[in-house]
Amino acid sequence: MSASSGAEVVIIGGGVTGLSAGWWLARAGLRVLVLEKGIVGWEASGRNGGGATHSFSPFFLEEQRLWPQMDEMLGYPTEYRRQRIRIALNEVQWSRMMRSVELAERQGFAWQRLDRRQLRELVPLVGDNALGGLLLDYGGHANPQRTVQAYAWALQDHGGRILQHTTATGITVRGGRATEIVTDRGVFGCEALVIAAGPQTGMLAAMVGAHLPLAPARVEMIVTEPLPLMRHGGADGNGLYGRQTLRGNLAYGGGPHEWIELEGMATPPRVVTPLFRHLARRLTELFPKAAHARVIRSWAGIVENTPDGRPVIERLAEPGNVVLATMSSVGFGLSPASGRAIAELVQHGRCLFADVAPLSLARFRGLPSDWRERLGWIPAADDEAGGIGAA
Repeated sequence: MSASSGAEVVIIGGGVTGLSAGWWLARAGLRVLVLEKGIVGWEASGRNGGGATHSFSPFFLEEQRLWPQMDEMLGYPTEYRRQRIRIALNEVQWSRMMRSVELAERQGFAWQRLDRRQLRELVPLVGDNALGGLLLDYGGHANPQRTVQAYAWALQDHGGRILQHTTATGITVRGGRATEIVTDRGVFGCEALVIAAGPQTGMLAAMVGAHLPLAPARVEMIVTEPLPLMRHGGADGNGLYGRQTLRGNLAYGGGPHEWIELEGMATPPRVVTPLFRHLARRLTELFPKAAHARVIRSWAGIVENTPDGRPVIERLAEPGNVVLATMSSVGFGLSPASGRAIAELVQHGRCLFADVAPLSLARFRGLPSDWRERLGWIPAADDEAGGIGAA
């Protein structure tokens, strides 16, 4: 396969960030090729809580503007539902919730305090252990699997191509520009390159001379048998993220990460870890009246975290046609906005709707080489499943 089989823009990574960027670029008329080493959305993008409520992000305003339009814009259902309920079981959780909603309020969004009675009316599965809750008149959630499909199909509708089971093994740089991506299925030429490959983004960035510090981790979710539908399916707390599906299942993840090394890691990873017990216990605490529900399946996925837990989205100065993108475990909800930002960096060299300077690699200058050890983000030597620690 020759380099002429490439595209104007090649995107390495078929998660929601790469697919969204590809969709935005394809709908702008560019020839786009997405290379995915496995199946699109098969890691964290299709295995998360589906939340779209990120008040701390510079993309928050655009996230909130775009999500209500996504079904129409994509032409396929995402099952997006607006509003969110946050539940606190103690004062520490309440304090954290308040910091988040106060930040959203400063950006023009409203919320309502719920006492125990009001909370039980909206979320009947909570118990007397709940301190209270907040009803957010913003945010919401969507179905990760449906959304991944929607991005992929919409990208293809605009002429974009997706090659699955295609692993990037090298990047050719000539004259200060990335010109070719070498894969196990041939070589693909490009005029611009986006690296949005989740935990593999750091490894691929090194191929073009950029140092992107990342720590990969395994995360899990559990799904219960269907329960009666609540008025607000988007309710979470107690360190969990998730939602009630339209069928009534409770689908939740969260809690500590299990830090891993990527080498030899299956995709997706097997569910063989202590996280399952953590999730079941926390979900029972959050929804005591669902304690009887059987867990009918579980998922595992791989996420990546930067040292400060914030995304990196940057068009490099050298090679000048490469955009790096890692969302540091918050990619799904922000994907409509982050995809647009990446597309604008490719087309215009800057994001036109938000300041992405705080998301640049420059903030990691001088980072100690042993930063993972200092944070405790390393696999346990005597535990095949990896070390468990808070993200």
